[in-house]
Amino acid sequence: MKIQEADAKSLLLAQGLPVPAWEVARTPAQAREAAEKLFAAGEAGVVIKAQVLVGGRGKAGGVKLAGSADEAQEVATRILGMDIKGIRVRKVLVAGAIDIEKEFYLGAIVDRATRRIVLMASAEGGVEIEEVARQNPGAIHRVAADPHLGLLPFQARGLGLAIGLKDPLLSPFVTIALGLYATMKANDADLVEINPLAVVAAVAPDGSATKTLVCLDAKITLDDSGLARHRQLESLRDLDEEDPSDAEARKLGINFIRLDGSIGCMVNGAGLAMTTMDLVKHFGGEPANFLDIGGGARHETVSGAMRLILSDQNVKAILVNIFGGITRGDEVARGLIEARAQQSRDVPMVVRIVGTNAAEAAQLLAEAKFETAISLDEAAEKAVTLAKAAAR
Repeated sequence: MKIQEADAKSLLLAQGLPVPAWEVARTPAQAREAAEKLFAAGEAGVVIKAQVLVGGRGKAGGVKLAGSADEAQEVATRILGMDIKGIRVRKVLVAGAIDIEKEFYLGAIVDRATRRIVLMASAEGGVEIEEVARQNPGAIHRVAADPHLGLLPFQARGLGLAIGLKDPLLSPFVTIALGLYATMKANDADLVEINPLAVVAAVAPDGSATKTLVCLDAKITLDDSGLARHRQLESLRDLDEEDPSDAEARKLGINFIRLDGSIGCMVNGAGLAMTTMDLVKHFGGEPANFLDIGGGARHETVSGAMRLILSDQNVKAILVNIFGGITRGDEVARGLIEARAQQSRDVPMVVRIVGTNAAEAAQLLAEAKFETAISLDEAAEKAVTLAKAAAR
């Protein structure tokens, strides 16, 4: 689950990281009010940032500076409602404009190969880290946290030294890196990024001028599977930007990923789904989705899953492959019959159901005149043939 920058900053702040004050506005008038507060607090200017779950906001014109409350309102008027990579801007973040001396990148990811949380840092901050990885991979430094001991201070210090930090910036960097790791752990996140981690002017306790680090932008992706442990985080889901298919799949309790092919697949079990997709490709077709209805699916779930498949206009044929264990074959058959009666367009379908109540399912499907198959190979080959015929 991706969350907006403002919400990501809140999670960083909860772990004690230095995040400058901000407010979220949904109207130009609210942006003006937020700017007035910041100017009253001593800010010389404000930045208005579009809140959308895609990168490249600045290049698209979604990040602008304003020198007065009136200008902040004008800028917000231009940004709100604009389209950035197909997403309509519905809210903006208003924060103080900070004079940046240097930008760094700091992030943490779950590295599934090593089964550890890995922290990454780069002296090339303020730009997309993927671009840095392509053009200058040596500029990205990494350290893996111990799964039991966590990220240790000496590791964070080494990471800071690797990107060229020295005192007085090294100590705050260590604190921020440890806080980033704590944010990752506390929220079951897949990804936590600070980009840029900025060097700014500050005043030391003795009144002298110094420098420090602040988190100016934040990106966090949460593990959906961990949300059961963090019910309060569910409210951070931005339904305005969520794909309707993803929202429907979550409501149905099924795993659904849209792909680029023409053969819709409905399967129970992730391993069986992968095998089904492999056989579709083996016979010359391309799967249009990964869809696992899970164990014990009722006919309502099957019907809803079929609606998801048919919502993709690229689907030319549908392959249903069910191995009945907990899932009852007759329940799946009833769901398919119900779905076909409701579907708005005629798409050929091949059904293979084996296991629990397979005989009952076969009778129901025969009476409803469904195309069926005994083996998965036969089902996949038939589906590919039907898809190719429909595409002609």
